Amino acid sequence: MATIRQLVIDVLKPHEPTMLAVAEEIADLDGVDGVNATLLEMDEEVRNIKFTIEGEAIDFEAVSATVEDTGARVHSVDQVACGEYIVEDVPTAQD
Repeated sequence: MATIRQLVIDVLKPHEPTMLAVAEEIADLDGVDGVNATLLEMDEEVRNIKFTIEGEAIDFEAVSATVEDTGARVHSVDQVACGEYIVEDVPTAQD
């Protein structure tokens, strides 16, 4: 199976715990080298956050379980990069 090197997920979470706390939990996982968290939308009940995760060997199941342990859930997987290295996304005429 190919190694996951980059993972972009859309997460729905309640207001607590904070986005910082969830990012720290993900960053502490084995195989994760860094995490970016961006608030996309906020309403009275939940926050919609994009997490960009990079590492040498990201375990999606561990990331998903960690997110769920915080009371949040993975809404979608928006991007994934697998293999020996991350391939740069090159714009095309259709973009």
